[in-house]
Amino acid sequence: MSDVTESAVRRRRARHPVLLAVGIGCYALGATVAFYALADDFGLVPLILLWGIHAVLLALLIAKLGAEGSSTYATLFIVGTSALSVHTAGLARDDLVLERRGMEVTATVVREWRESGGRTASYFYELERRGGTRVRGPAMRPPNDRYDVGQTLRVIEDPRGELRPQTPGQVDTTGEAVGAGAFSLAAVLAVVGVALRGSRLAGRETARAIAEERLAREEQESRLRAILRAYPAERRGYLEVSPEDFPLVPRARAARIAWETGLRAEAADGRGSWRFGETVNEEAPRD
Repeated sequence: MSDVTESAVRRRRARHPVLLAVGIGCYALGATVAFYALADDFGLVPLILLWGIHAVLLALLIAKLGAEGSSTYATLFIVGTSALSVHTAGLARDDLVLERRGMEVTATVVREWRESGGRTASYFYELERRGGTRVRGPAMRPPNDRYDVGQTLRVIEDPRGELRPQTPGQVDTTGEAVGAGAFSLAAVLAVVGVALRGSRLAGRETARAIAEERLAREEQESRLRAILRAYPAERRGYLEVSPEDFPLVPRARAARIAWETGLRAEAADGRGSWRFGETVNEEAPRD
């Protein structure tokens, strides 16, 4: 491989993974935003199908980064963090909606229950206003068991009954916004990590290919040198050599090898062959 070719390979290796990684990162972020926007418009089954299609496309793109053995894990990680980002952003959106259209009321806890989910448990509270009217919306679900039956508290109620009531202190989108951003950042960093790994692997593969080609070229030059040295000094005429037997040896390099062995390379080839002799009509240029 020539110096020009090696330089071109290095330049392609430096640009291509960076541009591809930027494109994949933008695609992952764009998909996250799209799923966030579609979360309320699609049912569970269509969303699962869309997430599956997204995962397949993402896997195909990440595979092009050349990080063998890491593509599948990276895809699962990016899809998982993107889904968490969408979920967390959805919580922040619910808080914003409740803060914007909700109204603050005084309510009493009339019922409390606990639902287990693996290692964690969720606590639910049914609320009623002082007049005995049930607070609209699903049961309140604070992060832990903090209330008792009969306790009175101030909550923000959704007039449409679509969102759970929350205390004024719970309606804060800062944590959810930071969490959604952190999950999205983790997905982008995963793309960067795969791109770096793929670049390192490509660099090692290119270096190995260059070394193998260099060894092959040196072996072909040694064979050509041996053939030229075996040419009898007293013989008249040309020694013809097929260039197909030395594909990695340029014409000018062959002329240099012939000159080093005491022969000359004829500029005009004969019937597709290189011609060498002690004297030639026109000597081929040497490298």
